[in-house]
Amino acid sequence: MANDGDNRNSSFTEREALFYHSTIRPGKIEIVASKPMATQRDLSLAYSPGVAAPVQAIADDPSTAAIYTARSNLVAVISNGTAILGMGNLGALASKPVMEGKAVLFKRFADVDSIDIELATEDPDAFINAVALMEPSFGGINLEDIKAPECFIIEQALRERMNIPVMHDDQHGTAIIAAAGLINALHLTGRRMEDVKMVVNGAGASAIACTALIKAMGVRHENVIMCDRSGPIYPGRDDVDQWKSAHAVDTDKRTLEEALVGADIFLGLSAAGALKPEWVAKMNDRPIIFAMANPEPEIRPELAREVKPNAIIATGRSDYPNQVNNVLGFPFIFRGALDVRATAINEEMKIAAAEAIAELARERVPEEVAAAYGVDHQFGEDYIIPAPFDPRLMERVSAAVAKAAMDSGVAQTAIEDFDAYKMSLKARLNPTTSVLTKVYENLQQNPKRVVFAEAEEDVVIRAAIQFRDFGYGEPVLVGRTGAVCDKLRELGVDDPESYEIQNSADSEHVPAMVDFLYERLQRRGYTERDVRRMVNQDRNVFASLLLALDKGDAMITGLTRPFAQTAREVGLVLDAKPGEVPFGVHMMLGKNYTVFLADTTINERPDAKTLAHIAKETAKVARRLGHEPRVAFLSYSTFGNPSGKWLENIREAVHILDEEEPGFEYEGEMAPDAALNPDVMKLYPFSRLSSPANVLIMPGLQSANLSAKLLRELAGASTIGPMLIGMEKPVQIAPMTSIAPEVLTLAVLAAAEVVG
Repeated sequence: MANDGDNRNSSFTEREALFYHSTIRPGKIEIVASKPMATQRDLSLAYSPGVAAPVQAIADDPSTAAIYTARSNLVAVISNGTAILGMGNLGALASKPVMEGKAVLFKRFADVDSIDIELATEDPDAFINAVALMEPSFGGINLEDIKAPECFIIEQALRERMNIPVMHDDQHGTAIIAAAGLINALHLTGRRMEDVKMVVNGAGASAIACTALIKAMGVRHENVIMCDRSGPIYPGRDDVDQWKSAHAVDTDKRTLEEALVGADIFLGLSAAGALKPEWVAKMNDRPIIFAMANPEPEIRPELAREVKPNAIIATGRSDYPNQVNNVLGFPFIFRGALDVRATAINEEMKIAAAEAIAELARERVPEEVAAAYGVDHQFGEDYIIPAPFDPRLMERVSAAVAKAAMDSGVAQTAIEDFDAYKMSLKARLNPTTSVLTKVYENLQQNPKRVVFAEAEEDVVIRAAIQFRDFGYGEPVLVGRTGAVCDKLRELGVDDPESYEIQNSADSEHVPAMVDFLYERLQRRGYTERDVRRMVNQDRNVFASLLLALDKGDAMITGLTRPFAQTAREVGLVLDAKPGEVPFGVHMMLGKNYTVFLADTTINERPDAKTLAHIAKETAKVARRLGHEPRVAFLSYSTFGNPSGKWLENIREAVHILDEEEPGFEYEGEMAPDAALNPDVMKLYPFSRLSSPANVLIMPGLQSANLSAKLLRELAGASTIGPMLIGMEKPVQIAPMTSIAPEVLTLAVLAAAEVVG
């Protein structure tokens, strides 16, 4: 059957796997308090006597448990270990590593908190009673690795007894992802659900759930033949249980081979090698083959294509295209269900999830997905199911499930604004998105033209495509016309001619560029010939001249050469704003904080006036991005301890701000802990900072650049930048290691400088 995040492209030994699970601290999960626990007052609020108030509130109105406890975001992952990952019945305790892993996936993909529970019983009634009694503890129940037919009995009984979502993921998770893939396979082959003939090989929990869901979506009962080890299931067979018999059809076929004659679809959840190539040859043209047995599919894709080269094939493996992977579904299904406090996960919600996943696969794939997998996925025969790490799954699937729950009447609370809800879903896992929401929205209302200076680079062209697709404005692509058009086509753009491409070899703007630049540089030792060569050969110069001549509103570059070199080339064309000093800012984003570091790119040893200027301008950036600035001038010394010779310019910068009264909090000189750690801050009651600083002004370029890169590499914080501040025209220089989303963010910031 399908899996949850399996990746056979990553090889490791059994020893490495055991070391991974045992090192640092045993297992994969821990409990982290979501509230302060530092003082006696904190503890009193968290426990006795502070808990009395929410206890009474919940007793008076049980629905308030969603407000005062973690229940509304808490799912139990429960198993008895009778069907562990295809390994069989190894017992409840042996299932714990898997259940912990499932809990980690819930958190990683959908920010759903999860606790694993292993029940040492194979008695369905005992299992049902134990889980049902836990209803007050959890917002949802994810059943896992329970063998058939007990899993059917357990799930049905719990759905009837409990007023929260209950789902056996081995059944329905696989069904939802397989259904999504089938929607797209039918789309590609021009078939309709109601017309296709399908053969299902396997009659266990996953196969039955897949068949039931696909029938609910439109495939006719009489057009589906389900096979078990004894062959097709037909009325009158006396060796099938009630769950299998529900899928019995009148047929004279008595073997899988016979059933496959003239079939459009093979859906396999059975055993390795169960489908022979010669049987595939008897299927209709362009057959759809979902061979989902793990770890070895019913047939290897290369064998199937030897007899049917145009077959569309999916497996449960990550080393083949079209992996049916449950992690595409269950985190987001529960996310949507929890957010409307659904009382169940019904067929409407499952179908909505499948349709949302299928629709997502048909859209252009973003850079982060392509980068994660090392290939360029685009919708087609080898990409009918989205990749598991596609960041769009969170908002698309969760929102679709939540809406279906509301429409079908199982939601206890309604979402009034789905656009705001989708944005909140993005923000749960991507702090960058929440910080920049207003900037992005403003730009969509005021789209701009951004010059992409290195448009032949794959990363740059991806960012440019997204810039236009997301409605931020029009990209102006700098590069050789043919090469840029080829790149656009490779990335799935149907109309590359609709993009504006500026090529120095034939641009009508070159004469004006040469005149402009020669007048600017003729007294700096440059001849007209030198200038003409730079315009024709240096894309940074050419792109900067487009900006200087108002052929674009902003510019993004930096991918092909170091920051300092790029800045020098841009500086040949563009100056700083009058009276200003250019500098760079890194924005560091953790889950619960945002900090701005400056200057991280330009000024090696800034004097007091420059430090004060950097502080004021960085405070403006912080405010523009939604933060009330609290500025700390950092040093190795905190208010003179220890003393040293590099402190005077910092102290003088503070004095300059004292005289100017800039309208924000500032303090210095300070060591980082005195600026950021509340306990250390208490040692300096005279400090003018009311709480930890969020704008850190560094004393010099060396410490600033080192700090920004160390934080990015070691602290796990998301990083935006460096953002270039103070140029006469909006220019951003991306790091050479940037991926497309990072380039896109800087392009948006460059354009937003025009807006804001």
